[in-house]
Amino acid sequence: MEKISVQKIARVLYVLVLAALVCNVIALYLVPTAVFLGGEGLLDAIAGYLGGILHPGPDDIVMARVFASLAAWTFVWTNAYNTALTLFLLVSGCCTAVILRQARRVLKTVLRGEPFALENSVSLRRAAWACFLIAGAALARVIFSVCYYRSPQPLASYNALFVPMFAMGGLLCLVMSALFRQAAEIKAENDLTI
Repeated sequence: MEKISVQKIARVLYVLVLAALVCNVIALYLVPTAVFLGGEGLLDAIAGYLGGILHPGPDDIVMARVFASLAAWTFVWTNAYNTALTLFLLVSGCCTAVILRQARRVLKTVLRGEPFALENSVSLRRAAWACFLIAGAALARVIFSVCYYRSPQPLASYNALFVPMFAMGGLLCLVMSALFRQAAEIKAENDLTI
């Protein structure tokens, strides 16, 4: 009975992770547009941009907005700050997509009823390295911001918080990877014994 409820939860999580992955891919495409239009208000820029596409006013030309998002991929590289922000967001977004994809793979084994498969260990190791890459990108952005602004103020930003958070997340994934590998080896050994 418990196995069924765990699989129901895993099924819901599988769908939610898929939805997050789709949103992540869309957001990756819109990163240069957000940086180019928004500066510091990235979410406001994206909300206004998507609002103009999904609910155009009488004078809005939807194709012009779509073309603007393609053009932003060219113009976003014109100054150092926009380039650093775009690179950070793209690297973090790609690593997040890897983490979400690995989560789907782990959930897929749970749905099959084989949670202690060796492939879960591999998936968690990949997720760990993606976490470490996000932590490294955040550290690089903090260092860039300290040098760019010539101020210690970026040390109190969310980017500075990303460094230890994702480093700890990566370490946790490595520990879980080792545990899943060990559990898979013990399960394989028990299966051979019986």
